[in-house]
Amino acid sequence: MNTDLKYFNEEEKKNVAAYVEALRSMHGSELAESDFQNVYRVIVEGIDAGHIKRDKYGINPVERSLCTACLVNELIAPDRNITIATLLYNLSREGFVTEEQIKDMFGSDVSKLVHGLINVSSLYKKQAAVENDNFHKLLMTFAEDIRVIIIMIVDRLGLMRRINHHPDEKFVRDISSEARYLYAPLAHRLGLYTIKSELEDLSLKYLNRKIYTQIAQKLNETKRQRDAYVTNFIEPIRQGLEKSGLKYEIKGRTKSINSIWNKMRKKDVDLKDMYDLFAIRIILDSPKEQEKRDCWTAYSIVTDIYTANVSRLKDWISMPKSNGYESLHITVRGQEDKWVEVQVRTKRMDEIAERGLAAHWKYKGIKSEGDVDMWMNNVREVLEAGSDGQMGLIREMNMNLYDKEVFVFTPKGDLFKLPLGSTVLDFAFHIHSKVGCTCIGAKVDGKNQKFNYKLKSGDTIEILTSTNQSPRQDWLNFVVTSKARNKIKQAVNEEKMKKADMVREMLERRFKNRKIDVDEASFSKYVKKRGYKSIIDFYVEIELGNIDANEVIDGYAEFIKPVEQVLTHETADKFVLQSKVQDTDDTDSEILIIGNDVKGINYKFSKCCNPIYGDKIMGFISSSGAIKIHRMDCGNVKNLMEKYPYRVIKSQWSGKLGNQFAATLKVVGQDDIGIVTNITSLINKEGDTVLRNISINSNDGLFEGHLVIGINSLDHLSTLIQKIQNLRGVKEVTRLSH
Repeated sequence: MNTDLKYFNEEEKKNVAAYVEALRSMHGSELAESDFQNVYRVIVEGIDAGHIKRDKYGINPVERSLCTACLVNELIAPDRNITIATLLYNLSREGFVTEEQIKDMFGSDVSKLVHGLINVSSLYKKQAAVENDNFHKLLMTFAEDIRVIIIMIVDRLGLMRRINHHPDEKFVRDISSEARYLYAPLAHRLGLYTIKSELEDLSLKYLNRKIYTQIAQKLNETKRQRDAYVTNFIEPIRQGLEKSGLKYEIKGRTKSINSIWNKMRKKDVDLKDMYDLFAIRIILDSPKEQEKRDCWTAYSIVTDIYTANVSRLKDWISMPKSNGYESLHITVRGQEDKWVEVQVRTKRMDEIAERGLAAHWKYKGIKSEGDVDMWMNNVREVLEAGSDGQMGLIREMNMNLYDKEVFVFTPKGDLFKLPLGSTVLDFAFHIHSKVGCTCIGAKVDGKNQKFNYKLKSGDTIEILTSTNQSPRQDWLNFVVTSKARNKIKQAVNEEKMKKADMVREMLERRFKNRKIDVDEASFSKYVKKRGYKSIIDFYVEIELGNIDANEVIDGYAEFIKPVEQVLTHETADKFVLQSKVQDTDDTDSEILIIGNDVKGINYKFSKCCNPIYGDKIMGFISSSGAIKIHRMDCGNVKNLMEKYPYRVIKSQWSGKLGNQFAATLKVVGQDDIGIVTNITSLINKEGDTVLRNISINSNDGLFEGHLVIGINSLDHLSTLIQKIQNLRGVKEVTRLSH
C-alpha cells in the first residue's frame, strides 16, 4: 500500500507497510496479486472520497483492519476471504462499496462475511450490557458465521494491545469490560486459549492496574528462582523420555496473571503461598494412530518419578472436550513438596489448543481458499461432537437458536430473550404483568406498532400503556408465551368475577324487594335449564345486558312455584282466577282501568320497561295470576302477544294520579366539575319528583350517568328531560326501558 498517503501519520505508515508485507508473506500464493490490487484500489478511493475517517478516539480504521487481518492469519490460519472481508468491512458499512459489489469482485463468501460484520456492528448502537449472556447469543445470531466472531475476537485483541495509556479512561474501561465479559469467554468457547488469556490479562491491567502491576513485579522478582526449579524438575523427566525413545519437546510456562489473581481471590492466599504458578507441558511428535499410546507412556514416566495426585487427573484424551481440546493433565508432588501440573499432548493436540478450532483446517488436509465451506463444516463437526461441554452453547446458536428465539432490547439497552413468534404483547407481559395488562401497543425502533406486531431479533421495544386498557379474551390470539397467556386468563377471570359479584348483589337486593327466597341449588338448576354451564357466565351475560335482570327474577319465581291455576277461557277479558290473588303494594286500582273495568284484580308494573302515567300500555296475565303492565313499546310485548295472545288484556289509565312511577334516564355529557351537582339539584327542585338512585362512569373526558327517579306522569318526565338536556355540558338524555 502506498504509505505516502496524507491520511497516515509517520508511525502509521510504518505499521501499514509492515502489515502489508506480513500479509503477503503469510498468504504466499493463496492471496493473489489481483486481490491485493483490488483491495488497495477500493481503500484508496474510499479515503479520497472521505468515507474512511479516524473514529472519535483517534484510531485509524485502515491500520486497525490491517492489524486485525495480520493477527487472524498469525494466530488462527491464513485465509483469503477473512483477510479481504476484514479490510473492506468498514467501507461497506459506510456505504462506499456495496455488498453486491464486493460479491462481484471477490466472491459471495467474502460478501457473506462483510454482511455478518455489518450486522454485528449494528448491535453496538443498542448500548446493551455485554455481561448479559443473551448478548452473546444475539451476537452469534447476527453474525450467522463463526468466522465473523473469530474476526471480532482477534480485532478486540489488536485494539486492547494499542490502548495502553490512552487518554480517554472511560473508553479504555469500556473496551476492557467488553473484552472480559464478552470476547474472552467467546474465545474460550472457541478454544482460542492463547487469545483468551491475553485478553483477560490486558483487561485486568486496564481495569485494575495496581493489582496487575503487583503480580507482574512479584513474578519478575521470582523468575530466576522459578526457572531454576523448572530446570531441576524437568531433568529426570527428560532422561526418562530419552530412554523410552519418544520424540518430544518440554515447555515450562507461568500461568497468566489473570489466572493467578483469580486463584488468589478464590483461595484467599498470597502469591508466595500458591503452589501451582507454573505448568510443564510435554509435547510429543507422534503419528495420529499412536497418539493415545504415546501420551499414556509419557504419563507413566512422569508418575514413576513423582507422586501423582490421582484425584486431580484430567483425561481429555479418552474423552476430548466438545471444543476439540485433547490433553492429559497430571498434578504431581515435585521437589520441596511443591505441586506441579504436567500436561501431556501431541503436536496436533497442542496446535488445536493454542490456535483453536481453525487448526482443524490443517489436519483435515484443506489447502485452497475454495475449501472455506468445507472448513466450516469441519468446524461444525467438532462442535457437534460434544454434549454438554463448553461449546454446547455455540453449537445451539449457530445451528438451532436462530430459528427458535428472538432477542430484543429495551430503550435503556436491557436485552431479553423470547420464543420466536412472540409479539409486543408477549414482551409487555415479560417485563411486568401490570405493563402487559395496560399495553396498547409499542414503538419498535421508533415506529408505532400494534401489540400483535411480531418481534424480530435486534428490535428496540418501548411499550405504550393506558390506564383505561384492560385484558380481553381475544388477547389470547396475539400471544405465544405461557406467562402472557396465564396472566391474560387470570385478568379476564378476575374481571368476570368482579362483574359477577356486582350482578349477584343486585339480584339479591331485587329478590329481597320482591320477597322471593332464593335457594342456591334451585337457582343453579334454573341457570342450567336456561343453557348456561356456569353461574358466573350467566351473571356476566346479565351485566352485558344480554339478559334482563327482571326477567330472570320472574323466570326463577315461575321455576320454583308450580302453576295452581288453569286457564279456562281463550280470551283474557273473560279470564277467571281459580287461585287466591295476593295483594301487592305496587298497585293502585284507581289509576288503571283493566279489561271491562274489572275490579279486585291484582296487577304490577313490569320492571323490564317501567311504565309511567301517560305511557301507552297493555296488560299480560302471568302464570302466577298477577297482571303485569307493560309499555306498548316494551321489547318483550311483541313476543308475549305472539306466543300468548289469549293472556293479553286491555289496560288504560283512568285519568287519576295516585302513585309515583320509577323511570330510568341515561345522561351523557362532558366530565366537567359540578355537572353532576347541577343535575341532582335540578331534579330535587322539581315538585313531586324524587331521585332514587344514581350511578356515574367517566372515560376519556366523558361521563355516562344512569338516574332512577320517581315521577308521577309522562308529561312531567318529558319536561324534566328537556330541562336536563338544557344544562351546560349535557349532550344527550334518553329514557331507558329498564
